Order: sequence, then C-alpha cells, then structure tokens
Amino acid sequence: SEARAVGSAVETVQVSEGPPAAAAGSRPALLFTAFEPSGDDHAAAVVAELRRRHPDLPIYGWGGPKMERAGATIIERTGHDAVMGMPGLAKILEHKRINGRIRRWLDQNPVAVHIPVDSPAANFPICKMTKARGIRVVHLVAPQIWAWGPWRIKKLRRLTDLVLCLLPFEEAWFLTRGVRAKFIGHPLFDHPLDEADLDRRAAALPREGTPKLALMPGSRPAELSSSLPVLLDAFRRLQQITPGIRGVVAATKPEVAAALRARAESLGGWPEGLEVLAGDTDAVVRWCDYALVVSGTVTLQVAKQRRPMVTFYRPNRLMYLAVIRWIVSTPHFTLPNLIAEKRIVPELIPYFDRDGEELAMAIVRLMRQPGAAEDQREELGKVVKRLEGRSAAAAAADAIEELAGIQRAR
Repeated sequence: SEARAVGSAVETVQVSEGPPAAAAGSRPALLFTAFEPSGDDHAAAVVAELRRRHPDLPIYGWGGPKMERAGATIIERTGHDAVMGMPGLAKILEHKRINGRIRRWLDQNPVAVHIPVDSPAANFPICKMTKARGIRVVHLVAPQIWAWGPWRIKKLRRLTDLVLCLLPFEEAWFLTRGVRAKFIGHPLFDHPLDEADLDRRAAALPREGTPKLALMPGSRPAELSSSLPVLLDAFRRLQQITPGIRGVVAATKPEVAAALRARAESLGGWPEGLEVLAGDTDAVVRWCDYALVVSGTVTLQVAKQRRPMVTFYRPNRLMYLAVIRWIVSTPHFTLPNLIAEKRIVPELIPYFDRDGEELAMAIVRLMRQPGAAEDQREELGKVVKRLEGRSAAAAAADAIEELAGIQRAR
C-alpha cells in the first residue's frame, strides 16, 4: 500500500538553546514534527502560509531544510534517509532517543498546538507526550489507517484533536469512526501548472525518438535500490520492442542521480537512449508520453498532467508474505485508483519479479491496446477535478489558527 510506517534518521542533533516559545510574547507556539522528505514538503507549505500571515509567530520543528526555508526554527534536522515499511531495531532505538530529546524540549518550551506530519509510527509517541501536556494535536496528512492496521483508529482517536486529510474519501472514513477530520485538498494541486514554463523546461530534454518514457524510481533509499534493476531491465526490453524509444529517469536530487548512475555499473551499465534529470519531475512528466512509476505521491504529479502510467512497488518479499499482506485492507494501492475507487491505472503490486519483463509488457499494452491510453487520460482527468480548486496550505493554516486561538489581522 501507500502506507508509511516510520521516518528517517536525524541528520544533525542539536537541541535549540534559543529562547523558549513563551519568550516570543503571548502568541502561542506551534511545533511541527516531520520525519521524511514528503513530510518536510507538506509541512513547509503550511509553515510558509502561517509565516506569511503571522511574521512573529513562534514556529518550531523537527524537520528538514524546506521547513527551515519556509520560516520554522528547526530544533533537529530529520528526513534524510526515510524508510518504507517496518522499522529495524536500530531505527526504533534511534526514535526512542529522539523522543527523549523532544520530551526534554517540551518541558522547557510551552506549545499550544503540535502538528505531526505523516509517519504515524514515529509521531504517535510524540503525540502521546504532547496530549499529556494539554497541547492540541492536529495531524497534517491523515495516517493511512484505512489502508492498513485499522485497529489503530482507537489510538488515533486518543491522540488527535483534528485530522487534516489530503485525499477526498478520507474525511468521511474518519468521521464515521469518531475522529474529527477535514478534507483540505492535496498540496500538489494548490497551484496550477505554469504551462509555458513547463514547455520550456521539457524542451531541454531529448526531442528525437518515440515513444518517450519517464521512469520514476522513487525517493527513499530502499525504493531506489529495489526499483532500479527492474526499471533498467524493462527499458532495455522496450528498446528491443520499440527501437526508437527514449527515456528519462526523474531523480529527486543530483546526489540521487549520481548514485543511480553508479549503481547501474553493476547492473549492465547505463542504457543508451536513457538520460536522468534531477529535481524537476514535472518537466519529465511534461516531456513523456508514458510513465513507469514506483507507486507513491508522484503518481498524482503524473495524473495532474494526464500522462498514462503503469505503477509498481517491490516490497521486501519476506516482510510482505509474513506481515503486510495480512494487514492491508484496501483493494487498491496507487493513489489515483484509491481516489477513483476503481483501477484506472495498471498497478503491479507487489512486484516480486527479478526482471522487468512484466513492466515492459504493461507499457506495451498501454501503447498498443486501442483506447487504453486515452481512457486512462480521461479517468485521470476526473481524479484531478476532485483535487483542484482548493488550497491545502491555506485550509491547514485556518484549522491550526482556530485550534491555537490565533487571531488573524484584518
């Protein structure tokens, strides 16, 4: 499923020695806790909106560089090696140490509202601490209890005052189970795409060759490690079937792009006709005719531009067979399918094949089966319409202001 169990390590451990939250005056302080890059993204947009409205509002965070640039005072840097699935012993012990430092910080810094961002396994123990201190808790990004581990609803009910939902179906799901929830929209759709700018950026990518295939290997180290071998193999197989094909790998940042190329040396080398672009997924989506995607939030970026895609995910086989398949409760895994409440995007999940043959064949079917690509584009358009026209950051800021008792200047 799309569910995420725990976040990442702390990059630098440096508890703030600055003034306590109360020192900023009578204004209530806010605390964001985010433990993976996507959480840093989601939190940063809300921090920026709150900072725009309230330049002097004390906002603290366990988070990443985007939150810091948005205006939060970062107590510890997190999110640089987020993991997917069940955490190992080292990760559990690390988060226990983090929690101890957060506990000590809370003892010295009054906070009005705690905003945990995604990563429920990492955030629930912190929520327990903040609730025990009478701090309001607003979950930014609903824990995906509807996807796996539904028994956790009782814990969530105890550890939240409000859940802010990014997906349309989540609000009703939580409300019917006694959890206060609000659909705020998805941050990816807060701003319309700049079509002219996208065209300019996409024009810098290879113009010759057809079809054009985007390869999205994921963002977490474990995802990259498991997805790259089958993606490269799928691309080589597609070259044999359609010799004119060109591909671009969308890497999250330059370091990831370099690591992917280095890893490819042990996987038969980097294929001819395949390039890599770092830090501009939207341009890669704009450029492509089809996309082969590791299932995750990026599927909504692809959907936003109505590009036909095939999705897959390669979990740890032993973990999947022993645990995950027994606790997953959703009939679909990929976000567009979950929102549409039907399978509009092919999803090969779990994908245990050692090579990329099935991935390649799924792309061939999408290219050659009459109406397949056009039908998917039409259905993706319907999904996008359910997400457009909102501002998730503004709605989240409204909710946090209300719970914190913050009055906005008129």
